Amino acid sequence: MFVKIETLVDEQKLGWFNVNLLFWSFLAMFTDGYDITAISFAVPALVRSWHVAAPAFGMVLSASLLGIFFGAPLLGYVGDRYGRKTAIVAGCMIYGVATLAMTSAHSLREMTLLRFITGVGIGGLIANTIALNLELAPKRWRATSVVLMSTGVTFGGATPGLISRWLVPQYGWEVLFLIGGIAPLLIAVCLMFALPESVKYLALQTGKRRDLLRTLRRLRPDAVIPDDADFCIPSTPEATGLGLRKIFGGGLAVITPLLWFCFLTCLMVLYLLGGWMPVFFEKSGMAPAQAALATSLFSLGGAVGGVLISLLLNRFGFAAIAALYALGGAAVAGLGIVGIGHGALMVLSALTGFSVLGIQLAINATSGLLYPTPVRAKGVGWALGVGRSGSILGPLIGAKLLAMHLRPDQLFRAAAVPLLVGLVAAIVLARLSYLRFGRFQLDDAPATAAGSYIAAPST
Repeated sequence: MFVKIETLVDEQKLGWFNVNLLFWSFLAMFTDGYDITAISFAVPALVRSWHVAAPAFGMVLSASLLGIFFGAPLLGYVGDRYGRKTAIVAGCMIYGVATLAMTSAHSLREMTLLRFITGVGIGGLIANTIALNLELAPKRWRATSVVLMSTGVTFGGATPGLISRWLVPQYGWEVLFLIGGIAPLLIAVCLMFALPESVKYLALQTGKRRDLLRTLRRLRPDAVIPDDADFCIPSTPEATGLGLRKIFGGGLAVITPLLWFCFLTCLMVLYLLGGWMPVFFEKSGMAPAQAALATSLFSLGGAVGGVLISLLLNRFGFAAIAALYALGGAAVAGLGIVGIGHGALMVLSALTGFSVLGIQLAINATSGLLYPTPVRAKGVGWALGVGRSGSILGPLIGAKLLAMHLRPDQLFRAAAVPLLVGLVAAIVLARLSYLRFGRFQLDDAPATAAGSYIAAPST
C-alpha cells in the first residue's frame, strides 16, 4: 500500500497535533524575540552605568543580526541533515547560553562577540521553526500558521520593556539577560519531548520508520496507516548554482527586485527602531520607564498587526501590505511631532509596530507564493538574504543619526524614509500580482514545461 505523505499532511483537519505544534513553536519564537530585543532595553541603563556614549553600542546592536545571517544557513544545514527538531533545540541552547553569559560581560567587545553568538542561535531557530511548520501544517493553513507562530517574536520582543520598567531599576541591566538566558534553556528541554519532527525529514531517513509511523498517526488519527505501508514524497528538483537566472526569468525580472526592496526596507526600519527606540524616546524627553513601555507597545502592536494581516492576506495579498507601508510611514514620522503628549506617543508607537511588524510577518508568509515550486526556495532565500542586510544596516544607521545630534523629530522622519520606498515597491507588486493571478489574492504560482508562468483564473 502506497501512502502519499503530502496528501496526509495537506488533508488533515486542525486538531491537537496542530495546537501542540503551534504552542511550542510560539514559545520558541517568544524567547527568540525576547533575546533579539533585550539588548535594546539594556542600552540606556548601560550608557548610564558604563558612562559610554549611546552611538558606541551600534556594533553591539548589529552583532546579533550579523549572527543571524550566518546562523540561518549553518543551522539550516543541521536541520536538513539531523532534523528540524534537533536544529531548533540547538538554536535555543546556543542563544540561551550566550545571553546568560551577557550578565558577566564587562566591555563592548565582549558584548559584541556574545551578541553575535546569540544571533547564530536565533537565526537557526527561525529558519527551522518556519520550515517545520510549513512541512506539518495543512496546505490551506500554512501561511496563517507561520504568521501566528511568528507573533511569538513580537510578544517576546515586548517583554524586555516590561522587565526594564519593573525590575531593571532594582536589579540592574543584568536581570534582562538572566531571564533571557534561563527561559530558552528551559524551553529547549521541553522541546526535546514535546515538539514533533518533520514527517518529510523522517521519511527520507533510514532507521526512522517507527518515528515516522508514530508521528503520522498523531498527525492523522482519523486515517488507517498500516505498519507495512510504503511512503512516498514528491521529488524536488536538485538545487544547483546561485539560481539568479531562474528567479529573474519567466516574468520575475521585475517582481524579484521589488520583493527584495520590500524585505530590505521593512527590516531596516524594524531593526533601526527596535534597536534605538528607547534611546530616541529618552532623547525626546521621556523618562526611562515610559520609554520602555512605549517600546513594548511597539512589539505588542506588531502582534495584533500579525494576527489581523493573517486574515487579510488570502484576499488582498500585496494590496494589504502596501496599505501597511503607508500607515507605517505616517506613524513613524508622527512619533517625532514636536510637543505631542506621551499618551499620543504610546498610541503611535503601537500603531508603528502594528504596521512595520505586520509588514514583516506578511511578506514572510506570502513571498514564496510569487515563485513556482522549482525555484521557490531560491527566490525566498535570496529575498531573506538581501533583507538581512537591511537589518544589519538599520542599527548602524541609527547610531549614525544619533552621532549627528539630530532633533527627535528629525530622527523619526529619517526612519520613515525607507518605508516610503517600500510603499512604492509594494504598490507595484500588488499591481503585478493582480496581472499575474487575475486578482489581488495570491495563489501558488505554477510553472509550465517551458519554465514560464501562467496566471490563475479569476474567481
